[in-house]
Amino acid sequence: MTGTAKAPSTPVSAFDLFKIGIGPSSSHTVGPMIAARQFACLLQSRGLLPQVTALVTQLYGSLSATGRGHGTDRAVLLGLAGHRPDRIDPDTIEPAIAAIRRERRLHLLGTHAVAFDEKEHLLFLRKSLPRHPNGLRFIALDAQGQTLAEADYFSVGGGFVVDAQGESVRNEAGVQRPAPAALPFAFDTGAELLAQCRAQGLSIAALMMANETQWRPQAEVRSELLQVWDAMAGAVRRGCASTGTLPGRMQVRRRAADLFGQLQGSGTAQAAPDPLAAMDWVNLYAMAVNEENAAGGRVVTAPTNGAAGVIPAVLHYHQRFFPGAGDEAVVEFLLTAAAIGILYKKNGSLSGAEVGCQGEVGVACSMAAGALAAVMGGTPGQVENAAEIGMEHNLGMTCDPVSGLVQIPCIERNAMGAVKAINAARMALRGDGSHFVSLDKVIQTMMQTGADMKTKYKETSRGGLAVNIVEC
Repeated sequence: MTGTAKAPSTPVSAFDLFKIGIGPSSSHTVGPMIAARQFACLLQSRGLLPQVTALVTQLYGSLSATGRGHGTDRAVLLGLAGHRPDRIDPDTIEPAIAAIRRERRLHLLGTHAVAFDEKEHLLFLRKSLPRHPNGLRFIALDAQGQTLAEADYFSVGGGFVVDAQGESVRNEAGVQRPAPAALPFAFDTGAELLAQCRAQGLSIAALMMANETQWRPQAEVRSELLQVWDAMAGAVRRGCASTGTLPGRMQVRRRAADLFGQLQGSGTAQAAPDPLAAMDWVNLYAMAVNEENAAGGRVVTAPTNGAAGVIPAVLHYHQRFFPGAGDEAVVEFLLTAAAIGILYKKNGSLSGAEVGCQGEVGVACSMAAGALAAVMGGTPGQVENAAEIGMEHNLGMTCDPVSGLVQIPCIERNAMGAVKAINAARMALRGDGSHFVSLDKVIQTMMQTGADMKTKYKETSRGGLAVNIVEC
């Protein structure tokens, strides 16, 4: 990333960042499902669907390296069959995939049957396409084996998908309405965001609300944000109630339910209250979400699935331990977090395959830190400072999932990110908002660090813990 000015980018909504979907990965599961369905819809719109007898999907780079562990193969099949990540029932996934593999037939958009041989029609290619490490190529063939249509898509992190021209694929998840020509308080950098807040006398959340009402009425914005919170809370509840082991050959034991039981029973056995008990609850909330994500359950990209536990954990912390916290605090928290996430989306990356886990848990920590500072009464300057602290101390974090699964170290890493976010907010609130390193500079540094990071440390499972841990 250079110091040259960027042209104003496409408006990004809070609901582009907070998407309800399924685990285990926003870039490897949610994005490929969106891309696959988009290609099937493209065939239908061109009137080519009846002529298709086979369809080849080629997965490139990181999607190839860790695709099976992240469920990319399953996501592609589900997307081609017409399923959407925000609507599919997780309980129907296994039977649907089993039927496709058993019958060796795939019904495009649920209607047109084509042959499906996994070894022939779903290919994992180690090389990367030029635009991004997470590339997919779809090739539709006719009865003579000739190409009817071909398209490339890129899952660029957080469930965001772009086509070969760099245009966003927005119609399968996230904002359903056309983006406005302009927002009343547009911002592309943290400096611009703070300047808008000063000029208008608005908090970051209020400024974001004004922008969001260009897509939908304020009451609807509030209602949908509370639906996002309900989905986050639902992931915590399911994670706290589920036992057994997570999918995959490592057979990682789910721990959240046991921890929940311990915390519910604590308080009577101790002579004095534990001053750090709140930290145990934060750990629980984050681990519950990410165990649910690892199991392929319903979670919210915040801003990715691999980092889906950080923001819910910090928001649960505020709701539980701050008297009077309620729905208005939830709305303020999520809008503030979204504003910070937009800065990373526009100027950085949300992709572990592009910049390592600093772009996932690091960004989530930054978003949560700023949002917590806001609901604790922080000024826009203190919010920006908290977000900067949250990322500054995640710079260089690698993405090295053991066995290509979003389990080790991902689940515990979310708990650590949540605790770090709380500390960052508290540090910022002890200051006046002025600080030496700006959030914009930290985002720039994150991108430079990611560019310097070796590929083996960026979601390929070819370095770090992924090669030093013996799989069980």
